[in-house]
Amino acid sequence: MFNSSQFTPKYFLLTGLPGLEAHYPWFIFPFCSIYLVALMGNSLILTVIKRSISLYQPMYLLLAMLAFAELGVSASTLPTVLGIFLFSANKICFEACLLQMSSIHSFSIMESGVLLAMSVDRFVAIYNPLQYTAIMTLPCIAGTGAALGMKSVMLMFPLPFLLKRLPFCGHNTLSHSYCLHSDLIQLPCGDTLPNSILGLCIITSTIGLDSLLIVVSYVLILYTVLGITSGQGRRKALNTCVSHLCAVLVYYVPMISVALVHRFLKHAAPAVRLLLANVYLLVPPVLNPIIYSVKTKQIRQGLIQLFLQRKY
Repeated sequence: MFNSSQFTPKYFLLTGLPGLEAHYPWFIFPFCSIYLVALMGNSLILTVIKRSISLYQPMYLLLAMLAFAELGVSASTLPTVLGIFLFSANKICFEACLLQMSSIHSFSIMESGVLLAMSVDRFVAIYNPLQYTAIMTLPCIAGTGAALGMKSVMLMFPLPFLLKRLPFCGHNTLSHSYCLHSDLIQLPCGDTLPNSILGLCIITSTIGLDSLLIVVSYVLILYTVLGITSGQGRRKALNTCVSHLCAVLVYYVPMISVALVHRFLKHAAPAVRLLLANVYLLVPPVLNPIIYSVKTKQIRQGLIQLFLQRKY
């Protein structure tokens, strides 16, 4: 496995729920159910939008991008998380770990970018409804999706190569059920400063900047809504933002909660922190399809038609 005190690991050991290994069978059904809901829910959203020409509008195409990104996050973590609970398989080879790390972070960056694009879409729809179709054209949405996809891939592209150049020493155990960059840079015994700086720049310029711009967008939306004289018009304008606002909260609240737990509850049981980390990545893919199915009439009707066609 290694030639000297420094080595390139053939595999990493993933961590499930420390101290609860004997109770893993109790976690199989909940985790399988969560992944099933996430995969089926987002797949149905994509299917409904693809089959309904009337949904080829900016709002729904951006929703399809969000569903695609959440499918990617779920599919990236599924093999190792379910592998641990179903088969106690906690080993992952070095190359597969780097691939999983890149996939998780790329799809998470894309998800954050799509949420920002959706907030801009809602602002344009409320601020300038007469010019909305002229501004938010289909080529504009397609270009936005392509740009977000390329950005998420290109930003993550250097990180695996920077990790592969580093010598490893000591243990090769990761602290999650999947591979994250923040975990992997704790293991090398070489200079990880370039990795840390690049990782911080990526997070700050994507998820950090996106969250700030989303807040700015909603401040502008609120300012615009307050300028509407009709009470009914205000309610109608705000109702168009409810689903997206819920999606934003579902994405950022678990993230902030996990950060606070790791920062202020360091003495909490490791199993609690790891369970929250797993939930953090799975909450948005599970809840967002439910939110949009319940709150969006067109998606709800599309789902009903889809099920009726399958039935008959």
